[in-house]
Amino acid sequence: QVQLVESGGGLVQAGGSLKLSCAASIGTFSINAMGWYRQAPGKQRELVARITSDVTNYADSVKGRFTISRDNAKNTVYLQMNGLKPEDTASYYCNANLRDRLGYSYNYWGQGTQVTVSS
Repeated sequence: QVQLVESGGGLVQAGGSLKLSCAASIGTFSINAMGWYRQAPGKQRELVARITSDVTNYADSVKGRFTISRDNAKNTVYLQMNGLKPEDTASYYCNANLRDRLGYSYNYWGQGTQVTVSS
């Protein structure tokens, strides 16, 4: 059974930093990619950052402020968030795109962690 466990959210003042972690239990799956998405009230869920074995992608709004990284041995992905702004306030969700032994891919989501940035 696949399980994604997030941690690290909280309340921070503008300009501050937070680091999110997502530990994945993936059973017999392999990881295609892991990433972070966020959803603010009344808005659609959006990609924040994504990492594969050799490529990272960032939303334009977080480039230069956020860094995604991955510990392959621990199946854990991190999101270091610096220079936080009030508009970064949202629920942040970990995503894992996994591949089974037959080559089929599946998306899994964490439960979400709240990040609130005060002005």
